[in-house]
Amino acid sequence: MSIMSSRPRIVVFAYSEVGYVCLKSLLDDGADVVLVYTHEDDPGEEIWFHSVRDLARERGVPVRTPKVLGEAETEEIRAAAPELIFSFYYRAMIPAAVLEIPRLGAYNIHGALLPRYRGRACVNWAVLNGETETGATLHVMTQYADRGDIIARKAVPILFKDTALDVFLKVTGAARSILLSSLKDLEAGTAQRTPQDESLATKFGRRRPEDGRIDWNKTAVEIYNLVRAVTHPFPGAFTERNGKKLYIWKALPEAGTGKPGMPVSENPMLFGTGAGLLRVLNWQYEGEEEHSAPES
Repeated sequence: MSIMSSRPRIVVFAYSEVGYVCLKSLLDDGADVVLVYTHEDDPGEEIWFHSVRDLARERGVPVRTPKVLGEAETEEIRAAAPELIFSFYYRAMIPAAVLEIPRLGAYNIHGALLPRYRGRACVNWAVLNGETETGATLHVMTQYADRGDIIARKAVPILFKDTALDVFLKVTGAARSILLSSLKDLEAGTAQRTPQDESLATKFGRRRPEDGRIDWNKTAVEIYNLVRAVTHPFPGAFTERNGKKLYIWKALPEAGTGKPGMPVSENPMLFGTGAGLLRVLNWQYEGEEEHSAPES
């Protein structure tokens, strides 16, 4: 945007693919983004998404990557005089003092259909829980995460064979759609707000690599949902076999019976579960190469 832009000044907090796509959409639309906050990539994380930092630099927008949002950052944002603030998958809570700065409000995009699935890793949790639908929600930011009034929502389907990455990409498209369809009203200060129904709210916490451990007493479908919820690019579902850590990257549930966690067949690789069998299609012993088998 030009220095003399007549559109509201915007500060963006963004990370991951949703952050990249939404920031790019704002810039492509000619929005007056004056400052971007993002994160340095974690060397221990598989980085599969585009870089918000690189995009901002390419477009000539000042970009910051602080480890925390402190008083110095708050003063810098205040000096930037934003009229709107957006957060797109930024991984830290934004201080209340910052949210109070823009006269037109501060808004977040959450990767679920609020008020359901508040919290972290909402796409992974939705897949793990066997949901058939999720989506994206644009809402007012408050000091309480994911509780502000809703501006817009868009649903996307979760198909039975979708992985969390498949769903995340659908959610990214939904996020872009609701941002662009709401932008004009947000810039004008005329966007309609709908309070969340607290009686429908659910909340899920952060997922860690150790949460991928398979409980073989669960049903084959439940274990299958775990596998597709945490497969690449996420840390993966795992078990122990022959004294080694075994990652299961792809699997399918089948009818049949077997002792939970014990192999029923080596070829195809079938394990017993609490109900049904799990056919393992892609697997990897820790420190070794990944292997695959045909589905049929």
